[in-house]
Amino acid sequence: MTECLPDSTTVCDKTVTTKYKVVIIGDGGTGKSSYVARLQSEDFYHEYVATMGVEKCTISVETTHGEFTLVLWDTAGQEKLGPLRDGYYADADAAILFFDVTSRVTYKNIPGWHKDIVRVSPDIPIVLCANKVDVQERKVKSKSIKYHDKYRMGFFEISVKKRTLLQEPLEYLLQQLSKEPELKVIGSLDASLFDNVVDISLI
Repeated sequence: MTECLPDSTTVCDKTVTTKYKVVIIGDGGTGKSSYVARLQSEDFYHEYVATMGVEKCTISVETTHGEFTLVLWDTAGQEKLGPLRDGYYADADAAILFFDVTSRVTYKNIPGWHKDIVRVSPDIPIVLCANKVDVQERKVKSKSIKYHDKYRMGFFEISVKKRTLLQEPLEYLLQQLSKEPELKVIGSLDASLFDNVVDISLI
């Protein structure tokens, strides 16, 4: 789904904004929607509200290698919506896998989420995010998190609540997508949130 803007330009280079689709997946309640909310504002979802379908957030990212536009697809983690996910994953350029360090089952389920995304969108860069590291009652310890090593994913321990390492997963993905390992995000992100739930029939 990589695009170069404006349409009149046929070659992607540092003077053209490149657009990527990034899907955010994982069990419900792991902090995916709160992560997207934090990126676009100071808001934080203190009460868990299940995402129905998918919500999209468009973010402009200024980097040392030019400007990029990321369209974040915040996908539902509810099992009953499983049949819809293939449509959401189609044409993804990258993915963020989320789990909650206070819930062992959310980490245990990561292989299933990973299998789903690579089946639909193989060979895309993926980053694994361990959320809620600010919580004292941690169940998944750092030394036991090894899944990312096996599949050469990026990995970050983050806290959406405390705003810890929120930009780093996106920076990692942009490094992989642009094939510029020295790329760095400059300043804060410019984001706009679209609260609409995408109808699978429109994809």
